[in-house]
Amino acid sequence: MSSTTERAGTTYADAGVDVVAGDRAVELMKASVARTQGPEVVGGFGGFAGLYDVSALKDYRRPLLATSTDGVGTKVAIAQAVDKHDTIGADLVGMVVDDVVVCGATPLFMTDYIACGRVVPERMAAIVAGIARACEEAGVALVGGETAEHPGLLGPEEYDVAGAVTGVVEADELLGAERVEVGDVLVAMASSGLHSNGYSLVRRVFADAGWAYDRHVEEFGRTLGEELLTPTRIYARPALATLASGGVHAMSHVTGGGLAANLARCLPAHVTAVVDRTTWTPGAVFGLVRDLGRVPADDLERTLNLGVGMLAVVRADSVDAVVRSVEGAGIPAWVCGEVRERTDADGESNGKGVAGGVTLLQGRHRGW
Repeated sequence: MSSTTERAGTTYADAGVDVVAGDRAVELMKASVARTQGPEVVGGFGGFAGLYDVSALKDYRRPLLATSTDGVGTKVAIAQAVDKHDTIGADLVGMVVDDVVVCGATPLFMTDYIACGRVVPERMAAIVAGIARACEEAGVALVGGETAEHPGLLGPEEYDVAGAVTGVVEADELLGAERVEVGDVLVAMASSGLHSNGYSLVRRVFADAGWAYDRHVEEFGRTLGEELLTPTRIYARPALATLASGGVHAMSHVTGGGLAANLARCLPAHVTAVVDRTTWTPGAVFGLVRDLGRVPADDLERTLNLGVGMLAVVRADSVDAVVRSVEGAGIPAWVCGEVRERTDADGESNGKGVAGGVTLLQGRHRGW
């Protein structure tokens, strides 16, 4: 008889993956997900693939599917630091849904992916509840998702989120550079704050200044962490409603790269969009990042939205109707510039990743 004690085999739980916790998280998510789903969703929750009935597309003349995928960057680090996880999902929805809206597409359905170091069912459920609420706001069905536990790759309290959305637009109603004309007017739609871009800069600025996330900031009327976790504004329904007004030629979602680069990418090469900074005052958070970090103006403008989350390029005789439509949805909107012929003096295209038109930013923001 052996004198040694035989060691028990290694289990999945020993390796750091808790299947029971994963199952519990799924159960907690079900009600939130179900609220986003209408009769177009087939098969319910938990299948290998999300199914969506597109029978309605047979009535389209030439339907084009539009898709976008994204995450929310290092904003998740703030959610983890303050242990608040029910808003980061809205950021995810805003980042992908509004990318398909700018081409005139109606978003239909979305899937999400959450990778974490350790499944905490209540935390996962809070993230998905935020995604689901934002999907309801945007009119999008959440048809599926995945939660993956990655011990050893991510710390026990760490996670990251990503998502993808699919929408549809009639081919002859597609918005974009081809429709933009000299004489068009730029309508700005206010952001809710930082949205989900530039957080590596923002986190560095406040860390270097020694500001804790629980610090109360007079300019915000709340803590720093609460301000930085303000959810990304979701423009989907208000932006699509402007199309009914007619005269909208293009839209730009102001994300990474800032206003100039994102606007230029939806302009044809022969035009220049002139944006008048004096038409708005960026929110307090932008000024604080600038001042605390002594961030150069051009770097700040290339990194943050500075108060404008979306822009519409509109025919001049439709401007009033578009502004009324957006403001009717509770989003401040205003005329911030115009489109003119491009000249050699305007320089090279500053479009983000495309050879589009030119955006020129003129003047100084009010109060800056």
